Amino acid sequence: MNSKTADQPALEDVKISVKLKLSALWASLMFCYIYGDYFGLFQPGNLQSMLQGQMGPLGPTTQGVLLGTAAFMAVPSVMIFLSLVLKPTVNRVANIVLGAIYTIIMLVSMPGAWVFYIFFGVIEMALTLLIVWYALKWPRQQTP
Repeated sequence: MNSKTADQPALEDVKISVKLKLSALWASLMFCYIYGDYFGLFQPGNLQSMLQGQMGPLGPTTQGVLLGTAAFMAVPSVMIFLSLVLKPTVNRVANIVLGAIYTIIMLVSMPGAWVFYIFFGVIEMALTLLIVWYALKWPRQQTP
């Protein structure tokens, strides 16, 4: 062992709260969603389809389809904040349920997708499963 390394104290490892972990996971998930959708614009025919008023497998672009898509994307966005401020019991349930739902949505949407989308999808599923895992393993308070 190098004497210089032996003389240095260990690196600090700060304990991160479950709320911060969940919030960071939701934020990471949103970045993957955004990049996946952005890269999807480069698939041949996608922009032309958009100009013709089509939203891929969702069909014609209508106010209802756009509202549904907005609601779908708003949930993870809002969970970044809610994971920090909700009371632990509600927070835990919300993260377990929504994490599971968004994992299932990715599983359903991946078959037949391009490789980049599957790549992002696997990462997104790992993130949502980690959300469920951390929420399930939420530490209990020690009783005095």
